[in-house]
Amino acid sequence: MKKLGFLSFGHWTPSPQSQSRSAADVLLQSIDLAVEAERLGMDGAYFRVHHFARQLASPFTLLAAVGARTRKIEIGTAVIDMRYENPHYMVEDAGAADLIAGSRLQLGISRGSPEQVIEGWRHFGYRPNAGEDDASMGRRHAEEFLGLLKGEGFARPNPRPMFANPPGLLRLEPFSAGLRERIWWGSASNPTAVWAAKLGMNLQSSTLKFDETGEPLHLQQAAQIRAYRAAWAAAGHTRVPRVSVSRSIFPLMNDLDRAYFGGEGQETDQFGIIDSTRAVFGRGYAAEPDVLVEQLRKDEAIAEADTLLLTVPNQLGVAYNVHVMESILTAVAPGLGWR
Repeated sequence: MKKLGFLSFGHWTPSPQSQSRSAADVLLQSIDLAVEAERLGMDGAYFRVHHFARQLASPFTLLAAVGARTRKIEIGTAVIDMRYENPHYMVEDAGAADLIAGSRLQLGISRGSPEQVIEGWRHFGYRPNAGEDDASMGRRHAEEFLGLLKGEGFARPNPRPMFANPPGLLRLEPFSAGLRERIWWGSASNPTAVWAAKLGMNLQSSTLKFDETGEPLHLQQAAQIRAYRAAWAAAGHTRVPRVSVSRSIFPLMNDLDRAYFGGEGQETDQFGIIDSTRAVFGRGYAAEPDVLVEQLRKDEAIAEADTLLLTVPNQLGVAYNVHVMESILTAVAPGLGWR
């Protein structure tokens, strides 16, 4: 394991038990949490994107704000639903946020997850082409986004422009060199992981995956990662790809930790149906640090990946999540080979 980051879903609720009761709370606390994660020495701050939900959305405003407040930590998404995205506008937003952050963006994109509303992407003005479903539309948007990130000119300049143009066809601006190599695909299956490898995207695999063999999540993910790397090599890419997996991990360091997470937790994977497809949902980990190290050493997907993203309970507030991250960094991560 080379890198360790946190992943926040950015939930808020007006409940008095929540430390994040509004969108403003979540946005401002997300910035503060990234600043604290950088101070602790964590490698990445990642955020989930959901539409029509009391969760984080419109990611580039947040990424730019985090980029302006930090200096070293990677800043990313896991993931942006490409069914909702205009690839051209997204290139401009991503380029601006990456330049503000000093080329630290790591953008996870995907075709998206089950939605809060029916065909929400239609409200954003998007329709599948003839013969497409919404997943195919999302992948088409992704391929168009990747093409635009090359920075090649494609638009014919106005012969009487308001401002002088450089020669030739024009590209979208601002352009951030190198961002194309920092795009990740959030994959829930082996075939889409192979597809991502062929297109030269890094790979994100979360705590949920379509069930393809009936095995535990970590075994299926490990096989997915190996299939991805084989496809990457076959495609002839010259750089080394990156792979992340997500886990919920809570060291039990004190009475408050035990009160939150020390009860009978989810100690085995769960199987269920999502979008009419059988899926496997990964277990959570909550135990004393030495026990966690032994459990996590047996996780074959963590061993295969180079980046581990820790899902954080953002509604418990910044201070508690800083405690969780610090506990993992000092008491668990060294036993897994971090640093």
